[in-house]
Amino acid sequence: EKHGHRDPPDTDAMRLTPPPSTFAGAAARSLSAAALAALLSVSSITPSVPPAFGPAAAQAKELASGSGSRVNKDPISLLRLALPRVSKEARELQAGLEECQDNLARLNGQVASSALQKAKVAAGKSGAMLKSVPPAKAAEAQAALDTINAAMDEVGAKIAASRQGEALAATERALGAVTQLQEAMASGYAQPSPPKEFASLPYLKGRATVDLVLQPGKEHGQFDVEGKLYKQLEVKMVVDGYTSPITAGNFVDLVRRGFYNGMHIQRSDGFVVQTGDPSNELEGSGADAKKNGYVEGGKVRKIPLEVMVRGDKDPIYSATFDDDGRGGYAAAMPFNSYGALGMAREEYDPDSASSQWFWLLFDSDLPPAGKNLLDGRYACFGYTVDGARLLSDVKEGDIIASAKVSSGESNLVLPTAPALAVAAE
Repeated sequence: EKHGHRDPPDTDAMRLTPPPSTFAGAAARSLSAAALAALLSVSSITPSVPPAFGPAAAQAKELASGSGSRVNKDPISLLRLALPRVSKEARELQAGLEECQDNLARLNGQVASSALQKAKVAAGKSGAMLKSVPPAKAAEAQAALDTINAAMDEVGAKIAASRQGEALAATERALGAVTQLQEAMASGYAQPSPPKEFASLPYLKGRATVDLVLQPGKEHGQFDVEGKLYKQLEVKMVVDGYTSPITAGNFVDLVRRGFYNGMHIQRSDGFVVQTGDPSNELEGSGADAKKNGYVEGGKVRKIPLEVMVRGDKDPIYSATFDDDGRGGYAAAMPFNSYGALGMAREEYDPDSASSQWFWLLFDSDLPPAGKNLLDGRYACFGYTVDGARLLSDVKEGDIIASAKVSSGESNLVLPTAPALAVAAE
């Protein structure tokens, strides 16, 4: 049984357009999948060529995984889209403001003004939105709506005055308040526990934030990001337990234990930056070369593959989208954003992940929207929300000076003693 399976919906709205069913196309996809699996495997194999990808995708903020030629690459937008229990009106408000933001960034004030009007229409349905907010969060939600309305008025005035930079800043303030509003709605979500067979594993309810500091290795000197030198890099990551509770919980648990502190970057090839294998550390580290993961009770703690189709209520465990008969469906947390967080695993064993993870250095000249070879095959458990572009000069041998859970650690649910005892037997 594959937990989280849902019968296909009546509409094909979530299914992406499949590539042409030619022999050449099938062969290319097969080779690409094989190369990708080798690249992200927990083994030390590094392919000589990157996976084959299709043509470049256009930037837009419409869907979590694109359905066609457009893709959303904004990590904050993707995190909003992955929140549960958000009302239709709040989604319409988000869509209007994100369209406004996108067009202001393109200096297209006329289209931005039209999008702003859509957002104002959605904001006028405040009563319906507040009904979706738990009573304990009602005041917070109302304050967010007040901020949104004030900011939208400012956006309109700045667009009319042809001050698009200031209009963009006000739009971003409005979207920050949209996040607060949607998080208030999501706070009423009764998140289910993972399946009982995984009771010995930690899991995350909701979200947590992890702050990570990187320092250059001995042979690196300083980080050089677009001509600017850095002695250290600071990045902020939001880890999502709504769509991947076990994967996110495992990661947060290892961070709070200090597992990654002092660990080196073990792969950096322009496609991914990967770390987390204690057996791959420098000589003298004391790591057990036979145990390439987090060891608990004398055994490597392994977690199941955990992927989630957009619109489902639960993740799929121990199976890919293809295994579940839904290859090409949109992922709730897609690998669309530069610095997306993914869990590495062995190529042919979906439940072989332990402690190795990677940042994906996604860019617009990589996979076309919704057709990348990662969604539904690897767990995407969060996004880098600050400092993502700094990862471009991270190299093998660089050091994780520190990794800390800065918020949300209280959302971590640790296994009980009886569950651990059963797992050890």
